[in-house]
Amino acid sequence: RVQVVESGGGSVQAGGSLRLSCRAPGFTSVNCGMDWYRQAAGKQREWVSSISTYGSTSYSDSVKGRFTTSQDKAKDTVYLQMNSLKPEDTAMYSCKTSGKWWCEDWGQGTQVTVSS
Repeated sequence: RVQVVESGGGSVQAGGSLRLSCRAPGFTSVNCGMDWYRQAAGKQREWVSSISTYGSTSYSDSVKGRFTTSQDKAKDTVYLQMNSLKPEDTAMYSCKTSGKWWCEDWGQGTQVTVSS
């Protein structure tokens, strides 16, 4: 199992930026990628973005063009740079290892609140 820890959440005004971090020691050595998800209060969890072990990325339509995911393998860390934030981006953001059947480790999440 891989321990996954998110950080970087907080409160920001609409139009602002935040960078979330997801540290997961060893996740690349077991050939896992990383997904970001978010869950707003009273809503279902929503997939946000993915980065493969090779660095290829994909995004949901709701964040495409505003959010960017990247990874620093030397630091076992994946980042989610969030720009032009909107109130509807308010949610608990979590990351999960992905890409292989054994990549199913979740972090505890970090809260992002965007005020108008």
